[in-house]
Order: sequence, then C-alpha cells, then structure tokens
Amino acid sequence: MAASELYSKHARVWLPDAAEVWKSAELIKDYTPGDLTLTLQLDDGTEVEYKIDPKTNNLPPLRNPNILVGENDLTALSYLHEPAVLHNLKVRFMDSKLIYTYCGIVLVAINPYESLPIYEADIINAYSGQNMGDMDPHIFAVAEEAYKQMARDTRNQSIIVSGESGAGKTVSAKYAMRYFATVSCSSGEANVEERVLASSPIMEALGNAKTTRNDNSSRFGKYIEIGFDKKHCIIGANVRTYLLEKSRVVFQAHGERNYHIFYQLCASSHLPEFKAFKLGCADDFHCTNQGQSPIIDGVDDAKELCNTRKAFSLLGIGETDQMAIYQILAAILHLSNVEVKDQSADRCSILPDNVHLSVFCELMGVPCEEMAHWLCHRKLKTTTETYVKSVSKISAVNGRDALAKHIYARLFSRIVDSINVALKSAAKQHSFIGVLDIYGFETFDVNSFEQFCINYANEKLQQQFNQHVFKLEQEEYMKEEIPWTLIDFYDNQPCINLIEAKLGVLDLLDEECKMPKGSDDTWAQKMYNTLLKQNAHFDKPRMSNRAFIIHHFADKVEYQCEGFLEKNKDTVNEEQINVLKNSKFDLLLKLFEDDEKAPSSTNKRTSVIGRASQAQRDTKKTVGLQFRQSLHLLMDTLNATTPHYVRCIKPNDDKASFTLDPLRAVQQLRACGILETIRISAAGFPSRWTYQEFFSRYRVLMKQKDVLPDRKQTCKNLLGKLIEDQDKYQFGKNKIFFRAGQVAYMEKLRSDKLRMACVRIQKTIRCWLARKKYLRMRKSAITIQRHVRGHQARSYVKFLRWTRAAVVIQRNVRMWATRRHYQQQRSAAITIQCFLRAYVAKQQYHKLMFEQKAVVIQKWMRGCLARRHYRRTVAAIILLQSCVRRMRAKKDFKKLKVEARSVEHFKKLNFGMENKIMQLQHKINEQHKENRELSERLNAVEKTFSVEREKQSREIQNLRRSEQEGRAKAETVPLLLQQLTFLQHELENTRREKDDLEEQTKVFKEQTQQVVEELNMKNSLLNSEKDELNKVILEQAQQLTEIKTNDSNTKQMERSLAEERSRYQSLLSEHLHLEERHRDLKEEINQNTSSSKSGHKRTDSSYSSNSSEFSQSLASLEGDDSPIQTEDETQATVDLPVLLKLQRRVKELEQDKQSLWQQLDNKEEAQQEKAKEAEEQKSVGRAELDLEKLKRQELQSENKKLKQDLDELRKSLTNEDSEMTPPAPGSMPYNTLLDQLSSSNEELEMRKEEVLLLRSHMVRQEALKHKDSALGEGVKLDLDIPSFQEVDRSTDIHTLNEDGELWLAYEGLKETNRVLECQMQEQERVQSEKCRKLLEEVNKLKGEKEQQQKMLAQSLLLSEDARIEASLKHEITRLTNENLERMEQQERQDKSIRKLKKQLKFYIKMVEDFEASAQQKSNTSVTNAPLRAVNITRKEKEYKGMLEYRQGDVSRLLKSVVTELKPRGVAVSFIPGLPAYIIFMCLRYADNVNDDQRVSALLNSTITTVKGVIKRRGNDFEVVSFWLANTCRLMHCLKQYSGDEIVMKQNTPKQNEHCLTNFELSEYQQVLGDLSIQIYRQLIKCMEDILQPLIVASMLEHESIQGVLGSKPTGLRKRSTSFPEEGVTVEVLLQRISQFHTTMSQHGIDQDLIKQVVKQQFYNICAVTLNHLLLRKDMCSWSKGLQIRYNVWQLEEWLMEKDMIDCGAKETLEPLIQAAQLLQIKKKTEADAQAICNMCTALTTAQIVKVLTLYTPVIEFEERVPTTFITTIKELLKDRVESSTLMMDAKKIFSVTFVFTPSSVALETIQIPASLNLGFLTRI
Repeated sequence: MAASELYSKHARVWLPDAAEVWKSAELIKDYTPGDLTLTLQLDDGTEVEYKIDPKTNNLPPLRNPNILVGENDLTALSYLHEPAVLHNLKVRFMDSKLIYTYCGIVLVAINPYESLPIYEADIINAYSGQNMGDMDPHIFAVAEEAYKQMARDTRNQSIIVSGESGAGKTVSAKYAMRYFATVSCSSGEANVEERVLASSPIMEALGNAKTTRNDNSSRFGKYIEIGFDKKHCIIGANVRTYLLEKSRVVFQAHGERNYHIFYQLCASSHLPEFKAFKLGCADDFHCTNQGQSPIIDGVDDAKELCNTRKAFSLLGIGETDQMAIYQILAAILHLSNVEVKDQSADRCSILPDNVHLSVFCELMGVPCEEMAHWLCHRKLKTTTETYVKSVSKISAVNGRDALAKHIYARLFSRIVDSINVALKSAAKQHSFIGVLDIYGFETFDVNSFEQFCINYANEKLQQQFNQHVFKLEQEEYMKEEIPWTLIDFYDNQPCINLIEAKLGVLDLLDEECKMPKGSDDTWAQKMYNTLLKQNAHFDKPRMSNRAFIIHHFADKVEYQCEGFLEKNKDTVNEEQINVLKNSKFDLLLKLFEDDEKAPSSTNKRTSVIGRASQAQRDTKKTVGLQFRQSLHLLMDTLNATTPHYVRCIKPNDDKASFTLDPLRAVQQLRACGILETIRISAAGFPSRWTYQEFFSRYRVLMKQKDVLPDRKQTCKNLLGKLIEDQDKYQFGKNKIFFRAGQVAYMEKLRSDKLRMACVRIQKTIRCWLARKKYLRMRKSAITIQRHVRGHQARSYVKFLRWTRAAVVIQRNVRMWATRRHYQQQRSAAITIQCFLRAYVAKQQYHKLMFEQKAVVIQKWMRGCLARRHYRRTVAAIILLQSCVRRMRAKKDFKKLKVEARSVEHFKKLNFGMENKIMQLQHKINEQHKENRELSERLNAVEKTFSVEREKQSREIQNLRRSEQEGRAKAETVPLLLQQLTFLQHELENTRREKDDLEEQTKVFKEQTQQVVEELNMKNSLLNSEKDELNKVILEQAQQLTEIKTNDSNTKQMERSLAEERSRYQSLLSEHLHLEERHRDLKEEINQNTSSSKSGHKRTDSSYSSNSSEFSQSLASLEGDDSPIQTEDETQATVDLPVLLKLQRRVKELEQDKQSLWQQLDNKEEAQQEKAKEAEEQKSVGRAELDLEKLKRQELQSENKKLKQDLDELRKSLTNEDSEMTPPAPGSMPYNTLLDQLSSSNEELEMRKEEVLLLRSHMVRQEALKHKDSALGEGVKLDLDIPSFQEVDRSTDIHTLNEDGELWLAYEGLKETNRVLECQMQEQERVQSEKCRKLLEEVNKLKGEKEQQQKMLAQSLLLSEDARIEASLKHEITRLTNENLERMEQQERQDKSIRKLKKQLKFYIKMVEDFEASAQQKSNTSVTNAPLRAVNITRKEKEYKGMLEYRQGDVSRLLKSVVTELKPRGVAVSFIPGLPAYIIFMCLRYADNVNDDQRVSALLNSTITTVKGVIKRRGNDFEVVSFWLANTCRLMHCLKQYSGDEIVMKQNTPKQNEHCLTNFELSEYQQVLGDLSIQIYRQLIKCMEDILQPLIVASMLEHESIQGVLGSKPTGLRKRSTSFPEEGVTVEVLLQRISQFHTTMSQHGIDQDLIKQVVKQQFYNICAVTLNHLLLRKDMCSWSKGLQIRYNVWQLEEWLMEKDMIDCGAKETLEPLIQAAQLLQIKKKTEADAQAICNMCTALTTAQIVKVLTLYTPVIEFEERVPTTFITTIKELLKDRVESSTLMMDAKKIFSVTFVFTPSSVALETIQIPASLNLGFLTRI
C-alpha cells in the first residue's frame, strides 16, 4: 500500500509531545508524496503543521483502529510502535482497570497501588487447566503455563519477574508461588506449600525496606526453585539471594526506612521475651531514625512481627533460635548508637560507661573493653613486626558501620540457609519451577556500585530475553515453513564485554583493589586510558574526572567512581571479628565458623582484611567477582529452563491508584525490553491468523462464488485480490503471516464493506420509509380532494334547492294573497250569519241550563250522603278488624315467646334470618315507595281541592252574576236563594272533608316518621355492628400480618435449614473423603509393613479375618450405639496385642453367652415336662373339650351351609336377570319355598340354642383347662368352680345325674348369666358414655348457638355482601374445627387399632401354637370317633415378600447383587431398584426370625460394599446413578415398612402387613441417607467432569453467526478450544444432559431428585460460563450477549420439553441471563444506569462493573462504555448489601433433600431373575 492510501483525510496519527510523550491528531487533508508538511488537527481542535524531512520522509506513526485498542495482547495491534503500545496500556489500565497485558511472550504488569479482588481461590480455580490465550492476561495464566509445560514437556521452567523498585515484583512473585501451592498437592511431607509460602514474610522482613518509590521494596534479588516430584506435587524449595543492600543497615536517605525487621522489634519491645534486649522506639536508634519516616501507613509492625514469628515456627525454626536471631538484630541496633569521641586528628575513644556498647557486648557475649579497644584501633602487620595503631573518628565510625553490615549480611545468609534446610525434601526432585525476583534497570541522579551491578545483571537478562524471543520467532517461521530473513535486533554483547571481559570495568576494578595504594581516582584514569577509545559503549563525562558513562540497552548511565573500591573490597577489621569469634553466643559463633566453606548459593561473602597474609588476600574474592560468578550461574540455570517473562511497570511516583504517567511508563517500557520485543515482532510478521479465523473474520469481503470448499485456497485467492504486494504476507502450513499494518488495512476494507452494506440497508429502509410516506400523503390528498369535491357538489345542489324554493315561495305567497282576500269577504258574510244564529241559540241555551243545574244539584247532594255513609261503615269495619287482629296478635305473641325460648326457633331464625333481613330491606323500600306515593296523592288531593275551590269561586261569581240577573228577573229570585243555601252547605261539607283528609295525612306522616325512626335505629345498630366487624377485621388483619411474619420467619428458618443441610452435607463429604484417604493410607501402610516384614508372622488374610471377626463381635456388643461400624474402621484403630486381648475377651463373652443359653434351654425343658404332666392329668377334660369343639365346628358348618342355602333361595326368588321368571305368590313353588324357609328358620333357631349351650359348656372347660396355666392367670373369668374332692358336692352331683352333665349345664348357665351381666354392665357403661357425649354435644351446640346469635346480631348490621362473606368465614372456621377434631379422633383410633393389631397378632400366634400342639395330641384320642366328611381345598400359594438366606450367604448375595452387577443390563431388563428390593426382602427375613446380628451384618456389609463400588467405579456415570437409585430405594423401603403411622396411610393393606415387626431401623435410615448424599455428590462430580469441557465451548466460544459478528484479531497467544475440528454447540451439551436424564430415569431415580440434579448442573453451567465471561475480555460484546441469550433460550426449551421448568434450574441461569442483557442494553445516560441497576439483581456490583469494564466492541459501529457511566453505576450500587466476590462459586453444591416416595411394587410379586445367580435364596 502506498503512503497516500494510508495518510488520507481523516486518518489518525501520533505526534511526539514533551509532556504526554505522544498526542493523537487527525489529518485534515490528504497527503501526497512530496509534501513537506502535514496539516493536522489535535483532539482539542487545535490545528498544527507537522514538518516532513524530505531526506528521511519521516511520516508520523499511524493510529490503530478503535476496534483494536484495548487488546489483551499488544502484538494484536496492527501498527506496532511505541505510541500504540503506550496508548493500549493506558486504555486498559486507566479506563478498563486491567493491570495485566500480554506483549507476545511477556506479561506486562502495572502496579495499581490498590487492592484488587482478582487473586482469590476461585480465580485460581478458573485459571487452572486453561490455556494461556483462553483467559484474560493474569499472573496466574503465566504460572499455569509454566506448570503445564513442566508437566507436559518434563522440562524445568522459570518465571523471570523484573522491574524497578515499586513496580510490584515481589507481589507478582508471591502470587505465582501461591498459585503453584494451590494447584499442586504436597507429596509425602505435610504442609510443604505452606512452608514455601512462609518463606516470603521472613525474606520480606529481613530483605525489604521502605524507599521513596516503594513501601515494601526488595533490597536484594532472589531466585526460588520450587521442586516437584513425578506427580507434579511440591516436595520442597531452594532460595538463592543476590546482592543484599548492606549499606541500608547503617544509612537511609530522607523518607526511607531500614529493613522492616528492626522496626518490628522496636514495635514489640514491650513483650516480656524482649525485655532483656533493652529496646525502645525506632526513633531512639541511629540506624532506624535517619530517614525520619519510621511508620508506614496501613502497616502494623507489631502484627507483622507476629506473622514473621509464625513463619519461623512453620519452617521449623524453634523459639530458641528465633530469640537468638532477634538478639543479634537488637545488638546491631545498639551498635549503631555507640558514640565515638574525637581526641585528636588521628586518635579517638569510646567512653567506658557507654550504655549501648555495654548492651551490645552483653547481647553478643564479648568483653566490652576489647570491643571498645578494637573499635578505636587497628593492627598493622609488616614483614618483621606487628603493631597497633589508633584510628581517627571517621575511620572508627566507618569500622563500626562495616562491622554492623558484616554481621547483618552473615545473619541474613544464615537465615537463608536455615530456610533452605527447612524446605529441603528427602524425596528425589523430578523437576522444578524457578521464580526470579530481581531488580530492574535503575538510573538515579547519583549512581554507585549497587546500580552498576544491577544494570550489569539486567544487561545479561536482556541478552537472554532477546535471544529467546528471536529463537521463538525463528521456530515459528520454521514450523510454518515460510521463507524468512535474519531479523536485525539489538545485541548488547559489546556492552556486556565492556563490563565483564578481560580488561573490562570489573577486571580493572579488581586489579585496582589489589594495589596497596589503589583509589577510585586511579581506577577512573585506568578506565579512561584503556576503554575510552576502544569501546563505543564507554564514555567520559565532560565536567568530571571521577565518573564514567556506559551506554546500556535502555539508556546511558553516569556512574560516580567514589566508593567503588571500598564496596568491592567490603573490608572489616579482623580483630573485631576475632573478638566476636571468642563469644559464648552459639549463633554468633556459627556465623563466623568458616568463611572459606560457606556455600556459594547464598549472597556475597565478605573478605576480612587484617592479619591475613598477602597470599590469603590475593585469593579472597571481591564482591564484583562473586556477583559475576553467581550471575553466570543464574544465567546457566535460566538457559537450561523454559523462561516466562513478567515485566512490572510503576505507573507513577506518587503512588496514586490507576494513574499512569506517560513519561515514567515509556522509560520503563524502554528499560524492560518491551519496545525491543515490539520492534523484533514488527520487523517480521507480527500478525498471524489461522485460515479458519481469517475466513470467519473476513468472509464479508468475499462473494459467494469465491467461497471454495478448501478454506486455504479461498483465503489465498482473497488476499491475492486485496493486497497486491505479496511481501506483505506469507502463507504457512496452518497460519497466514502479515506484516505490520496489514491487519489495519484489512480491518479498514472490512469496515468499509460493512459501512457500504449499512448504507445500502439504510438506503433501502429510507426508500421504503419515503415511499410509505408518499403513499400516505397521496392517500391523504385523495381523501381531501374527495371531501372538497363532495362539498362543492353539495353546495351546487343546495343552490338548486334554494332557487326552486324561491319559486315555490313566490307561488305560495301569491296564492296566499288571493286566498286572503277571498277569505275576508267570506268571513264578513259568516260573521253576520253568526250573530244572527247566536241570538237564537242563546235563547235555547238559557232554557236548557236551568234544567241541567237542577239535575246537578240533586246529583251532588245524593253523592254527598252516600259518601258519608260509606266512610262511617268503613271506619266501623276497620275498628272491628283492629280489635280482632289485636286479639290474634296477642295470641301469636305469646306463642312466639314460647317458641323463642326453644333451640329449634333459634335455628329457624338463623335459617331464615338472611331472607328476613332481605324481606325487611324490601319492605323498607316498599314503605319508602308508599310514602312517596301517599305524598304524591296528598299533593294531588291538595291540587284537586285548590281546583275545586277555584271552580267554586268561579261558580260563586257566576251565582252572583245570576243573582244580579235574578234581581233583574224577579220570578227567579227564590230559586236562586235555594241554590245558594245548598251550595253553602256543600262548601261546608267539602271543608269538613278537607279537614278529615288533613288529619289522616297528619296521622300518616306521624306513622311514617315512626317507621323512619325505627329504620334509623336499626341502621344505627347495623352501623355499630359494622364497626365491631371492622374491629374484628382489623384484628384479623393483625393476625394475618402476624401470620405473614411467622411465614417469613418460617422461610428464614427454612433457608437457614437449607444452609445447615448443605454445610452438613459438605462436612459429610469431607469426612467420607478423609475416611477413604485414611483407609487408603492404612492399606498402603499395611502393604508396606507386610512387604517389609519377613519370617513367621501373621498374614494379611488372617489379620483381616480376625479383625473382621472382632469388628462383628464388637458391633454386636455395641448394638444400637454404633450400628455402622465397618471392618476397616476397627482395623484402623486396633494394634496386634490389643487385638489379641480383645479377641480373648470376646471368646470369654461368647462362652458366657453359650452357658446362659444352655441354662435357658434347661429351664424351658423343665417347664415343658411340667406342662406335659399337667396335660396328662387333664386329658379327660381335654378329650371332652375336643369333642365339644368338633360338635361346635359341625354345627357352625351346618349353620353356614343353611345360611348359604337361604341366600341362594333368596337370590333365586329375587333374581330378575335369570332366564326363568320367579314363582308367583300363592303358587305351588312359592308355597313350597316358604315351607322350606320356615323349616330352615326353625332348625336355625334350634341350632342357635345348641350352640349357646355348647359355648357356655366350652367356657367352663376353658376355665378348667387354663385355671392353673400361665395363660389362665391373665384371663379374669371370675369362676367359682369347686374341686371334685368335695364329697358332698360329688354326692349331690351323682344324685342329680350320674355323669354330672346336668351340673355342668347349670354351671354353664350361671357363667352365661355372668357373661350377660357383664355385657349389660358394659352396655350401661357405653350408654353412660353416650349420655356424656350427648351432654358435651348439647353444650357444644349451646356454645355454637350463642356464637351464631352473636354472629347474627353482627350480620344484621352489615351489608348483604359483607354478611355473606362473614357467614362463609364462620362456616369455614366451623368446618375447619370439625375437620381437626375428626383428624384427632382418627389419629387416636389409628393408634389404638395399630396397638390392638399388634396385640392381636401376638395372641393369635400364641393361641395358634397352643391349639396346634393340643390338636396334634388330641388327634390320637379321637381318630376312632365318627366324623362328618369335610372337603379340604388347597389354597393358592401366597408369598410373604421375604427371601430366606443362610448366615454365610451375605457375601455371595452382595457379590451377585452389588459387586458383579452391571447397571446397563439391569436397567433395561428388570424393574428399577431390583437390588434394593432383594436386599430389603432378605432384611425382612432377618427381622422375621428376630436375628439382630443378621440385620446389622446385612446392612453394614451392604453399605460397605456399595461404598467400595462407588470408590472403584466412581467415574462411571451409569454405576453411580444406578447405586444412587438403589440406595435411595433401600432407604425409602426402610421408612415405608417401618410401621410409622403417617407412612402406613400411603401403603396398601398388603404392604402394611409386610412392615418390620422386631427392629426399629431409623438410625440405618440416617446412615443410608448419608451414603446417598455421598453418592449424589459423586454423581454431581462425575457429571461436571463430563460437562466441563463442553460448557465454555458451547455456551461462549461457538458462534452460530460468523463473518459479520466474528472474533476480533488476536495476538501471539491464540485462543485454543477443546474441540478444534468440530464445533461444540449447545445441542451437543443438551444431548449429553439428555443422556444423563434418560439414564437416571431408567435407573428409577425419583423425579424430585432428578430435578435437583438438573438444577445443580444448570447452576454449574451458569457459574462456569459467567466466570469465563468475567475473565475473557474478548467475550464481552453485544454479539456475544445475543449468542448467550440464544443458548440460554435453548436450555429453557429443554427444561420445558422435559417438564422440569419448576425445578428451580431456570432461576439458577438468571445471573447469566442478566449478564447477557447487560452486554446488549444501552449504556449511555443515567436512566440507562438506573435501568441496569433495576435489571441486574442477580449480579453483584463487582460483576456488573467488571462486565461493563470488559465490554469491547467487535465491530466499528459499537461504542465503548464511558468511564463516567461506570462511575454512575458504582454510585447507584454503593448501598447494595452483597458479597464482594467477583466470581461465582463453581464448586458449590446445593444441599440435597431425599423426598420420601413410597413404592407401589408389592414385595410378594417380585420375581428373582435367574441371571443374577441367586439360587441360594428362597422365597417364603
């Protein structure tokens, strides 16, 4: 691609900036080759001109597309350069809050200066077993990669953690070691991982200190080798240290601290064990107060010392050794406070009363005078003599500090050696993983010997890093078989040669140290003369002659020569050392035992200069030489391992959280080699795609015809069309390699294609919308036109109508005028005729009026008289009726008063009260209507009276006029006077009638008023009742609230119960796991001991048999207290001598037991002999009794036969369905039948009498028989039967009857009378009981009556609806109380029935045994007696649901039913749970024979055998499912046939007969429940192991829509899938779950338990999917949310298909559903934030923020979530109370409940298949 194509308008570039290093800008116009400037616009809108050098044509670097920003791997960026790397890290660190980023093989870790919840155990579990590219970058991913490569390639690994102080190296190394300790298990030795981790706090306390850059800076380098065995378990570790900063012991800069251990001691000086050290606060000592910063925020030094002491103890360093270490450290503190006095220029002294020196010498155990002397003097030795010379104050202080540093260095080395000894393992180390925590490249204002060594080490590490990166690139190209050229990368070998080669810096330094008068200045001159012109990496400062410059790979550093020689020599006064060697302090002597034999693995060894000879000084190694040798050893170790790199970056110097300083970040990126890695990658083919990934991503750039079956050829054809320059890409065997920038170009083409597609879609949609709008407008215009034209047409029609109307009006007006003139003339003629005819008519009218008025007067008079008579009659009748009705009412009232006192009346009142109330309401309404009608009638009457008055007034006026006319006419005056008097009288009558009506109206009003008042009173009563009912309702509402609170409390208790159950089940599983582990270890120990022992000793078989005998005997002795002890448990706790003693004791107990049994048998035999003698004495009575029994049986059989004949006759008489009709009444057959019936009845009566006599006789015989027997003692017959020895009675008997039969009959009648009397007394008792119950019922009815009365009174005040509701509530309450009483009665009856049944069974069994023995003895005496022939029919064989087995057949049974049984054949062929039924039927036999040893042996052996099967074949799902079903079925059988009352209600009568009778096995139910829980958890684990590889691949990685929503470009670390060839879809996952469901259903697992299993698996799917979603940034996109919701929908459809939507599995998917919705919902405004908070109730705040932070656009049209929006979410969710954990607990197992489900299978119907080889079992 040409530059003009890339640098076009709107292209974004990076511009260098002094403050921000790089700034983003956008081109305003296109660039054309030859332009000298670029016109750019910054993000703030400022326009700038960028000058281009025409020689170099240095165009600014291009920005990556926004879709590539924030990638997990920096190598995924299309443009690989410094600004792109810096911007990507800044976006991830500041916006996404992600501190880890990959850069090829390097993990970049930025210190967040904040605690993050990303290091918990669930995060470790999530990364365990995952490939490095599958999850987001993390230190755990690097550790997992190292661990996996060690296990796979059997090659040692190393993790190199580097970075400057404060970057987080120590923390990263610590987390890496924690990961190894967590994912591996210790082998052989206990707590190896804890001891490895315990070394960290010790090393931090002694080797870490606070600096200006870091509060916990490591001031030494360390390499920790963690050893593993062949099983990849940690067996030990080894620590190597490098270059401890000893100068910090005596000097600290401002704001810094000494090593932590000193401050920890000072903070704990108040402890009793530290009183002897005489310590104080840290400010009291010179070596701890120089930095003036003794406290670190958030750190408790006293608490840290406790942690340090615990770590020492864990590593096996005893309390005495620890106190010795603390004693030396306290001595160093006192030594720093020793004050030296200046006497002269070359003389000094120490006061003899110096307290600190005294304490130092006391703690060290040396003489104070000698130490004070040699602190101020030194010994010089020449060839001839030796003399002592005093030194100056400065030299003495330097000597004191050198001694303190030397002691601390030796102590540090000694502690490291002790840690290595504690971590060393006796087992052979198979491989190791090394963790190197070493200082990064350092440059300060003043750089000295320490910085020189640190930078020298970093040069070596950078060289190794470059070679490793280049090697990986070369291997990748060779593996893909693509041509490659040598990549030019920076080789720092010349710089390394400058430092370590011959005549290099270190060589010259060592040479100068050997010179007697060597100094820093002479050494500097030698370097200038030797190296300045020969090596380009060496330079001299312009303004200094005591410094030199070295050009390192990261930067050039200026070193000050002052102090180099002294630090390289590391001198200390040998006489001071000799004084210490003479100490009595053991630890101090061990520090200085042998300098020459000290191991080289520790850090630097100091050389002692003093009295040693010149030859010894020549052989003493300098610090530089030691460091060079240890560094070479380290590089050899690293080169022999596979390295993994972690580069730690310090984001800022202010320790501000999630704040990145670009200048500091770029410095460290250059120093740690990140940019060099980027440069090497960019020089080759940094972007790499598999063919399938490339096809999926860029499918949109192809046409359908371009897609070929061969994906590789399709990709080649596409790239040949899109990129012309073939050097820009290469085709490998499996991948396509692209040069830098090509992926961005492909993304640009893809986005352009998608943009064009979007434009086309938008164009089509807009066309559709415009056309739709046009059609709508056209339709509207047509409608308007239609209405306008209609209006015009209507207007024209109206005009036509108006014109026509005008013509009509004119016509009519003219006609009207003519007609009017005609009518006027006609009217005049008619008027004349009218007046003439009126005069004639008036004459006739007056005559007629006179006659008519006379008739009217008569009519009114007669009517008035008739009305008056009628009113009087009506009043009399009403009065008579009132009197009669009053009499009847009084009688009815008396009768009602009598009835009102009876209960029936109240019942009737209650029965019809609602109807009466309704009638009263209806009556009130009718009265209101009548009142209104009466008022209307009254108004009408008043109106008629007013009309009549007006009419009468008009008549009066007429009369007056007539009177006037009468005056005129004299002849009419008397008549008119009569008429006047009559009218006056009539008027008075009318007035009286009016007064009567007014009185009636008044009375009616008063009555109406009374009725209204009564109704108001009733209304007030109803209101009061209503208020009372409202109070009752309020009380009930309060009760309901209490019930609700109780319900909530119940639910809370249920939740707590579920938690306790889950906790118990988890503890149970752990307990069982530990038991299995213990058993395995014991077996291993037994095997080892048996293999190691030789000679004549007990074998394993005899030992196990003896121990099993002992366990069985012990179990039989303990009984119910320990019913579940197994052989293994007893074996685990019994030694051989103890076992022999216990066996001897058991034998003695067995002998005692046998003797007791023998005595019991002897007693039984004696009792049997006595019983035989008694039977012989009473043989005559028994014979008679047997005869009587036979007679009675014969009579009963005849009676039964007669009854049958009678029933047959009746059936024949009444059978209408028979073919023959019944005989008619009166016919011969009918009479015959009646005769037979009567004769049969007579015979029946006779037989009854005989039976009664025989029964009375039998009662007497029974009394004689059982009088002296044990059975007769409990039978109270109250018989006073005299003995036959009385002579008088015998003579009387013989006198009455020779054989005494009459006397016997008499005695029988007497006994019958007694029995009848007892029956009468029983009837009286029953009757009294009935009376008492009736009285109770009456009292109860009275209470109910009173309650109903109250209820009725209350209901009268309520409305109709409320009344009905109240009555319903009352009725429901009553029925509920009755039901409860009935249930209590039924329970009591059931208890009594069960008790009586048990007693009846017991007595029946005893009576049957007794009668059987008596019958067997009496058969010999009655064989000759003539008996009636009886037909004996053989009954069909009835099985009892038991299997008989012998005592030794238990092992054979369990071998056939449990051990060798194949679940697949049993599940298909036989009924579910067949093994459980077989074992239970054998258990029923053991219970039936009342053998507790059989029961316990069978159950214990079954449990042990099932555990063994689960242990051996626990990974086979079918086996685990099969035995879960059978264990649950056996547990349910124990409960179903236990005889429990509640359970028996659900059984059939036959099943209740099969209940266990002798043993109560509820404890074994608990044991089987625990076993079921263990098998259930094993089942869940087995299913999870099968489903685990499928979940992520199907729920997250599979994409049903490829191309448009394909994955983004990835970096060097590609995602790997478990199934690369075939995609794993949700259908595959559901198919596997369906197989599980089918298998469990076939095995007969209860449906409720299957639902719990499905719920658990769906929770596991949700947890695993959500955890991977939270740890995979590439999965957090809109399209992935759509895919997840589709996958979840498929899971829900499966639940609906299996009818398990209510099992709770759907609810477990809610977090995943909400996470998918969160990926798709709008995320911009505050309303969106509120909607998210309301929606995501199943997600924690940390999870919501994490998903929003990880949200990454897959296509260019999506937008990232703004930081302000995430802040708003946090603010809204800050008050939510929830767990702070990020991950879901994927290991969580819900507590399982085994719901009791009785079996409908009848035990007697179970057939045992022959294929099970159970022929030794017998069905009973």
